[in-house]
Amino acid sequence: MKQLINRTIQIRGFILIGVLILIGTVLGRMMWNNLHYMETLRSNMNYSRQIQQTSLELETVLLDTLSGERVEIRRDDLKKLSDEIKYITSLGHHSDEETPKNLRWINLILTDFIKRNNQVTPQILFPILSLINQILNTEIAHDELVLQEVISKIRNELMLASLIIIASLLAVKWFFQSRIFNPLQDLAELLSSLTEEKLEPISTYGLNPLLHPIYNSYNDMVGRLKTLEEEKHQHTLSLEKSVQNATRTLMEQQRSLARAERLAATGELAASIAHELRNPLAGIQISCSNLKKEINNPDQAQRLGLISNEIKRLTRLLNDLLNQAKHTPEPSTNLELAHEVEEILALTRYQIPDKLELQCNIPKNLHHQFPEDGFHQAILNLLLNAAHAMDKISGIIKIDAWEDKDSLCIAVCDEGPGFSKQVLEYGIRPFASGNGQQGTGLGLAMVQRFTKESGGYVQLTNKQPQGACVTLIFPLIKKLA
Repeated sequence: MKQLINRTIQIRGFILIGVLILIGTVLGRMMWNNLHYMETLRSNMNYSRQIQQTSLELETVLLDTLSGERVEIRRDDLKKLSDEIKYITSLGHHSDEETPKNLRWINLILTDFIKRNNQVTPQILFPILSLINQILNTEIAHDELVLQEVISKIRNELMLASLIIIASLLAVKWFFQSRIFNPLQDLAELLSSLTEEKLEPISTYGLNPLLHPIYNSYNDMVGRLKTLEEEKHQHTLSLEKSVQNATRTLMEQQRSLARAERLAATGELAASIAHELRNPLAGIQISCSNLKKEINNPDQAQRLGLISNEIKRLTRLLNDLLNQAKHTPEPSTNLELAHEVEEILALTRYQIPDKLELQCNIPKNLHHQFPEDGFHQAILNLLLNAAHAMDKISGIIKIDAWEDKDSLCIAVCDEGPGFSKQVLEYGIRPFASGNGQQGTGLGLAMVQRFTKESGGYVQLTNKQPQGACVTLIFPLIKKLA
């Protein structure tokens, strides 16, 4: 009897699995076909978009020439258009068979214009523009036909799949209703008695043979539940006590963690503010010193001395609060290095003694992608570090920039005593200053963090006979042809 029940259940299970496999096969096939249709349509539309972009660029060149912004059409523009047409031709996602031939013909004409020495006038390029627009219109028309075909195929597949799914669902509904839901409804009435804590076994006399295993399991469960009920009561008492103890411990840990996080955030904020305030305070202090030298009134000179002493005291207090702070990334922009450095030097001249000379040897039109504020702060830190190193001597602080193979180099060099052997051996470390008691050790650390986040690295060297040089080396961004 048990074998017959198991065999009947297996047969019905195989039927259900077969129906589900049929539905999955139909849906998978439909999704695969739709994906193929969409990929084809996407490739064709992208091909048309590339042609449209080339047409717009050619129209821009012609408009600039006709409006007088350009004297003539540059061969670089024609070379760029020729390269784009070659790229479009190589894609091979055209809808019209004549499109590759027409594009190759356009490329031959552009190549011929590039090789000529005479001037290329806008009137010569109008036929090319007309042909490109004609190719674009033809491709768009073909894409619309392909889209209509895809929509028709998808609609037919959806109808077929819907019919199969509806029929399968009806069959599954009948199967579950007659063979599963009805017997389970009877069982639900028995299980409802468990909610009323009626843990009594039931008789299986006269029941459907398919339900015998379930009802026998129910009787076993009822017997086991009686035993577990008592065990649960004892375990609940023990668990409640454990939860209370764990809750108290967790709350204490959370309070300690929150207090530690607040202290860390306060320390980071204090360090960031302290470091940013030190530079303007240094400029104010030097300005007071210079002003004190120029004033002959002893009373006013004494007041300026008091101001200078208070600034020094404030600087010492800020140094005590220094700590590393959270860094928020800044978006990069295309900077002309010579212009940006000249602005930084103009600001720096007010913060360093007159005996120090600032020199900038950066070629014009040298560009690179940097976060503007981060770049300004890094260069300013290097210049002020160099000025602090040359505190008691006169000399030149020089900043250079150049491109070397695949790298951009920016060097700030001074004529001071140079880096110590420890700095050159162990590198840059936060809070390890090479400027004695005057430095905090965060200036070079912030420069190094900026350089690493920009994809580069910092190189520290000493010059002969004396002087230090900090070189920032960044990878060059490859330009598109």
